Amino acid sequence: MNNSTKNNSTISAVIMERKNSNKLHLNTFMVVILIMTIFSNIYAQETALKNENNHLVTKPKVIIFDVNETLLDMTPLKISVGKALNGREDLLPLWFSTMLHYSLVETVTENYHHFGEIGTAALIMVAETQGIVINYEDAKESIVTPLRSLPAHADVIPSMKKLKKGGFGIVSLTNSSAKGVETQFKNANLISYFDNRYTVETIQKYKPHLDTYKMVLKDLGVKPEEVLMVAAHAWDLAGAKKAGLQTAFIKRPGKVLYPNVETPDYVVNDLSELVKIFEEKGYFKID
Repeated sequence: MNNSTKNNSTISAVIMERKNSNKLHLNTFMVVILIMTIFSNIYAQETALKNENNHLVTKPKVIIFDVNETLLDMTPLKISVGKALNGREDLLPLWFSTMLHYSLVETVTENYHHFGEIGTAALIMVAETQGIVINYEDAKESIVTPLRSLPAHADVIPSMKKLKKGGFGIVSLTNSSAKGVETQFKNANLISYFDNRYTVETIQKYKPHLDTYKMVLKDLGVKPEEVLMVAAHAWDLAGAKKAGLQTAFIKRPGKVLYPNVETPDYVVNDLSELVKIFEEKGYFKID
Protein backbone atom coordinates (compact mmCIF):
# COMPACT_ATOMS: atom_id res chain seq x y z
CA MET A 1 0.00 0.00 0.00
CA ASN A 2 1.48 3.38 -1.06
CA ASN A 3 1.54 6.51 1.04
CA SER A 4 -1.44 8.05 -0.76
CA THR A 5 -3.64 5.05 0.01
CA LYS A 6 -2.55 5.06 3.65
CA ASN A 7 -3.35 8.74 3.94
CA ASN A 8 -6.77 8.22 2.41
CA SER A 9 -7.49 5.38 4.85
CA THR A 10 -6.40 7.49 7.76
CA ILE A 11 -8.57 10.39 6.63
CA SER A 12 -11.55 8.06 6.19
CA ALA A 13 -11.03 6.61 9.66
CA VAL A 14 -10.86 10.08 11.16
CA ILE A 15 -14.02 11.16 9.33
CA MET A 16 -15.83 8.03 10.47
CA GLU A 17 -14.68 8.53 14.04
CA ARG A 18 -15.90 12.13 13.95
CA LYS A 19 -19.25 11.01 12.53
CA ASN A 20 -19.63 8.43 15.28
CA SER A 21 -18.59 10.99 17.87
CA ASN A 22 -21.06 13.52 16.51
CA LYS A 23 -23.77 10.86 16.46
CA LEU A 24 -23.00 9.97 20.08
CA HIS A 25 -23.09 13.62 21.09
CA LEU A 26 -26.37 14.07 19.25
CA ASN A 27 -27.90 11.03 20.97
CA THR A 28 -26.67 12.24 24.35
CA PHE A 29 -28.07 15.68 23.65
CA MET A 30 -31.44 14.21 22.68
CA VAL A 31 -31.55 12.14 25.87
CA VAL A 32 -30.78 15.21 27.96
CA ILE A 33 -33.51 17.17 26.18
CA LEU A 34 -35.97 14.31 26.76
CA ILE A 35 -35.14 14.12 30.47
CA MET A 36 -35.45 17.89 30.82
CA THR A 37 -38.80 17.80 29.07
CA ILE A 38 -40.10 15.05 31.34
CA PHE A 39 -39.03 16.85 34.51
CA SER A 40 -40.40 20.12 33.17
CA ASN A 41 -43.80 18.50 32.57
CA ILE A 42 -43.80 16.92 36.02
CA TYR A 43 -42.91 20.25 37.63
CA ALA A 44 -45.61 22.02 35.63
CA GLN A 45 -48.21 19.45 36.70
CA GLU A 46 -47.17 19.66 40.36
CA THR A 47 -47.23 23.46 40.22
CA ALA A 48 -50.66 23.45 38.61
CA LEU A 49 -51.95 21.01 41.22
CA LYS A 50 -50.45 23.09 44.02
CA ASN A 51 -51.96 26.26 42.65
CA GLU A 52 -55.31 24.51 42.24
CA ASN A 53 -55.24 23.27 45.83
CA ASN A 54 -54.22 26.67 47.14
CA HIS A 55 -57.10 28.16 45.22
CA LEU A 56 -59.65 25.67 46.53
CA VAL A 57 -58.45 25.26 50.11
CA THR A 58 -58.52 28.63 51.85
CA LYS A 59 -58.71 29.64 55.48
CA PRO A 60 -62.03 28.34 56.80
CA LYS A 61 -64.36 30.76 58.53
CA VAL A 62 -65.84 27.95 60.61
CA ILE A 63 -64.45 24.65 61.88
CA ILE A 64 -66.92 21.86 62.66
CA PHE A 65 -65.71 19.14 65.00
CA ASP A 66 -67.00 15.63 65.36
CA VAL A 67 -66.99 14.67 69.05
CA ASN A 68 -66.56 11.01 69.99
CA GLU A 69 -63.07 9.68 69.15
CA THR A 70 -62.19 12.90 67.33
CA LEU A 71 -62.10 15.04 70.48
CA LEU A 72 -62.86 12.56 73.25
CA ASP A 73 -60.88 9.48 74.25
CA MET A 74 -63.09 6.36 74.14
CA THR A 75 -60.88 4.26 76.46
CA PRO A 76 -63.23 4.40 79.50
CA LEU A 77 -66.11 3.31 77.27
CA LYS A 78 -64.02 0.47 75.88
CA ILE A 79 -63.35 -0.78 79.41
CA SER A 80 -67.01 -0.50 80.42
CA VAL A 81 -68.34 -2.23 77.33
CA GLY A 82 -65.65 -4.89 77.71
CA LYS A 83 -66.88 -5.66 81.24
CA ALA A 84 -70.45 -5.93 79.99
CA LEU A 85 -69.23 -8.41 77.38
CA ASN A 86 -67.47 -10.65 79.91
CA GLY A 87 -64.10 -8.96 79.51
CA ARG A 88 -64.15 -8.86 75.70
CA GLU A 89 -62.77 -5.35 75.14
CA ASP A 90 -61.80 -6.44 71.64
CA LEU A 91 -65.50 -6.36 70.73
CA LEU A 92 -65.76 -2.56 71.09
CA PRO A 93 -65.06 -1.91 67.36
CA LEU A 94 -67.78 -4.43 66.44
CA TRP A 95 -70.22 -2.76 68.82
CA PHE A 96 -69.39 0.73 67.50
CA SER A 97 -69.70 -0.32 63.85
CA THR A 98 -73.00 -2.09 64.61
CA MET A 99 -74.30 1.08 66.25
CA LEU A 100 -73.32 3.14 63.20
CA HIS A 101 -74.82 0.55 60.88
CA TYR A 102 -78.22 0.74 62.53
CA SER A 103 -78.13 4.52 62.81
CA LEU A 104 -77.96 4.53 59.02
CA VAL A 105 -80.76 1.95 58.86
CA GLU A 106 -82.88 4.35 60.93
CA THR A 107 -82.07 7.25 58.60
CA VAL A 108 -82.73 5.32 55.38
CA THR A 109 -86.03 3.93 56.71
CA GLU A 110 -87.02 7.39 58.03
CA ASN A 111 -87.13 6.13 61.59
CA TYR A 112 -85.43 7.69 64.61
CA HIS A 113 -84.19 6.59 68.02
CA HIS A 114 -81.64 8.46 70.11
CA PHE A 115 -78.05 7.39 69.57
CA GLY A 116 -77.92 5.99 73.10
CA GLU A 117 -80.92 3.76 72.37
CA ILE A 118 -79.28 2.49 69.20
CA GLY A 119 -76.02 1.91 71.06
CA THR A 120 -77.78 -0.09 73.75
CA ALA A 121 -79.58 -2.22 71.17
CA ALA A 122 -76.30 -2.74 69.28
CA LEU A 123 -74.57 -3.93 72.45
CA ILE A 124 -77.31 -6.48 73.10
CA MET A 125 -76.97 -7.70 69.50
CA VAL A 126 -73.18 -8.09 69.75
CA ALA A 127 -73.54 -9.89 73.06
CA GLU A 128 -76.00 -12.32 71.51
CA THR A 129 -73.60 -13.15 68.67
CA GLN A 130 -71.04 -14.12 71.31
CA GLY A 131 -73.45 -16.14 73.43
CA ILE A 132 -73.43 -13.50 76.18
CA VAL A 133 -76.65 -12.67 78.01
CA ILE A 134 -77.18 -9.02 78.98
CA ASN A 135 -80.40 -7.18 79.79
CA TYR A 136 -81.37 -3.77 78.43
CA GLU A 137 -80.77 -1.75 81.61
CA ASP A 138 -77.30 -3.22 82.18
CA ALA A 139 -76.38 -2.62 78.54
CA LYS A 140 -77.59 0.99 78.75
CA GLU A 141 -75.72 1.65 81.99
CA SER A 142 -72.44 0.27 80.58
CA ILE A 143 -72.65 2.78 77.70
CA VAL A 144 -74.33 5.97 78.96
CA THR A 145 -72.36 6.50 82.18
CA PRO A 146 -68.83 6.30 80.71
CA LEU A 147 -69.87 7.97 77.43
CA ARG A 148 -70.82 11.17 79.26
CA SER A 149 -67.54 11.30 81.18
CA LEU A 150 -64.99 10.70 78.42
CA PRO A 151 -61.77 12.76 78.75
CA ALA A 152 -60.46 14.90 75.90
CA HIS A 153 -57.45 13.56 74.01
CA ALA A 154 -54.20 15.14 75.25
CA ASP A 155 -53.79 17.25 72.10
CA VAL A 156 -57.31 18.70 72.13
CA ILE A 157 -57.44 21.47 74.76
CA PRO A 158 -54.03 23.04 73.88
CA SER A 159 -55.07 23.04 70.21
CA MET A 160 -58.53 24.45 70.93
CA LYS A 161 -56.97 27.34 72.85
CA LYS A 162 -54.91 28.28 69.78
CA LEU A 163 -57.81 27.87 67.38
CA LYS A 164 -60.06 29.98 69.57
CA LYS A 165 -57.53 32.82 69.39
CA GLY A 166 -57.20 32.36 65.63
CA GLY A 167 -60.50 33.95 64.77
CA PHE A 168 -62.25 30.76 63.66
CA GLY A 169 -65.87 30.02 64.38
CA ILE A 170 -65.82 26.73 66.29
CA VAL A 171 -68.81 24.39 66.53
CA SER A 172 -69.47 20.70 66.99
CA LEU A 173 -71.73 18.29 65.12
CA THR A 174 -72.53 14.93 66.67
CA ASN A 175 -74.86 11.97 66.36
CA SER A 176 -75.37 12.15 70.13
CA SER A 177 -78.22 14.02 71.80
CA ALA A 178 -78.03 17.70 72.77
CA LYS A 179 -78.18 16.83 76.45
CA GLY A 180 -75.55 14.14 76.01
CA VAL A 181 -72.97 16.32 74.24
CA GLU A 182 -73.54 19.18 76.67
CA THR A 183 -72.73 16.82 79.55
CA GLN A 184 -69.71 15.47 77.68
CA PHE A 185 -68.30 18.94 77.05
CA LYS A 186 -68.80 20.03 80.63
CA ASN A 187 -67.05 16.95 81.99
CA ALA A 188 -64.20 17.29 79.47
CA ASN A 189 -63.80 21.06 80.06
CA LEU A 190 -64.59 21.89 76.43
CA ILE A 191 -67.68 24.11 76.81
CA SER A 192 -65.83 27.44 76.58
CA TYR A 193 -64.16 26.67 73.25
CA PHE A 194 -67.33 26.19 71.21
CA ASP A 195 -69.66 28.82 69.80
CA ASN A 196 -72.42 26.28 69.27
CA ARG A 197 -73.18 22.57 69.53
CA TYR A 198 -75.20 20.92 66.79
CA THR A 199 -76.82 17.52 66.98
CA VAL A 200 -78.57 15.36 64.39
CA GLU A 201 -81.60 14.99 66.65
CA THR A 202 -82.69 18.41 65.31
CA ILE A 203 -83.53 16.88 61.93
CA GLN A 204 -83.58 13.22 63.06
CA LYS A 205 -81.13 12.08 60.41
CA TYR A 206 -77.73 10.65 61.27
CA LYS A 207 -74.37 11.59 59.83
CA PRO A 208 -73.16 11.20 57.14
CA HIS A 209 -76.51 12.18 55.60
CA LEU A 210 -75.86 15.39 53.67
CA ASP A 211 -78.73 17.18 55.39
CA THR A 212 -76.85 17.08 58.71
CA TYR A 213 -74.03 19.24 57.32
CA LYS A 214 -76.43 21.47 55.39
CA MET A 215 -78.31 22.09 58.62
CA VAL A 216 -75.18 23.62 60.15
CA LEU A 217 -74.35 25.65 57.05
CA LYS A 218 -77.86 27.08 56.91
CA ASP A 219 -77.89 28.04 60.56
CA LEU A 220 -74.48 29.74 60.34
CA GLY A 221 -75.19 31.39 56.99
CA VAL A 222 -71.91 30.25 55.41
CA LYS A 223 -70.92 28.62 52.14
CA PRO A 224 -69.71 24.98 52.17
CA GLU A 225 -66.22 25.90 50.95
CA GLU A 226 -65.86 28.31 53.89
CA VAL A 227 -66.20 25.48 56.41
CA LEU A 228 -63.80 22.76 57.55
CA MET A 229 -65.10 19.46 58.98
CA VAL A 230 -62.68 17.71 61.35
CA ALA A 231 -63.24 14.06 62.22
CA ALA A 232 -61.51 10.79 62.99
CA HIS A 233 -64.05 8.87 60.90
CA ALA A 234 -63.74 8.44 57.14
CA TRP A 235 -67.52 7.96 56.78
CA ASP A 236 -68.16 11.33 58.42
CA LEU A 237 -65.73 13.12 56.11
CA ALA A 238 -67.18 11.35 53.07
CA GLY A 239 -70.50 13.03 53.80
CA ALA A 240 -68.92 16.41 54.57
CA LYS A 241 -66.85 16.37 51.38
CA LYS A 242 -69.91 15.43 49.31
CA ALA A 243 -71.71 18.39 50.88
CA GLY A 244 -68.90 20.65 49.63
CA LEU A 245 -67.01 21.23 52.87
CA GLN A 246 -63.25 21.22 53.37
CA THR A 247 -62.24 18.15 55.40
CA ALA A 248 -59.51 17.13 57.85
CA PHE A 249 -58.89 13.54 58.94
CA ILE A 250 -57.43 12.95 62.41
CA LYS A 251 -55.67 9.58 62.39
CA ARG A 252 -56.67 8.37 65.83
CA PRO A 253 -55.46 4.82 66.62
CA GLY A 254 -57.18 2.25 64.45
CA LYS A 255 -58.77 4.81 62.13
CA VAL A 256 -58.08 4.71 58.38
CA LEU A 257 -59.35 6.45 55.26
CA TYR A 258 -61.97 5.04 52.91
CA PRO A 259 -60.21 4.63 49.51
CA ASN A 260 -63.35 5.01 47.37
CA VAL A 261 -63.92 8.69 48.10
CA GLU A 262 -61.94 11.89 47.60
CA THR A 263 -58.95 12.26 49.93
CA PRO A 264 -59.48 14.84 52.71
CA ASP A 265 -57.78 18.22 52.34
CA TYR A 266 -55.76 17.55 55.49
CA VAL A 267 -54.58 14.23 56.90
CA VAL A 268 -52.87 14.58 60.29
CA ASN A 269 -51.95 12.45 63.28
CA ASP A 270 -53.60 14.72 65.82
CA LEU A 271 -55.16 18.14 66.24
CA SER A 272 -51.89 19.84 67.18
CA GLU A 273 -50.49 18.86 63.77
CA LEU A 274 -53.44 20.53 62.06
CA VAL A 275 -52.84 23.68 64.13
CA LYS A 276 -49.19 23.66 63.05
CA ILE A 277 -50.22 23.51 59.39
CA PHE A 278 -52.55 26.47 59.97
CA GLU A 279 -49.70 28.39 61.58
CA GLU A 280 -47.46 27.68 58.57
CA LYS A 281 -50.21 28.89 56.24
CA GLY A 282 -50.50 32.13 58.21
CA TYR A 283 -54.10 31.47 59.24
CA PHE A 284 -53.49 32.94 62.69
CA LYS A 285 -52.47 36.34 61.40
CA ILE A 286 -54.88 39.14 62.22
CA ASP A 287 -56.42 40.41 58.97
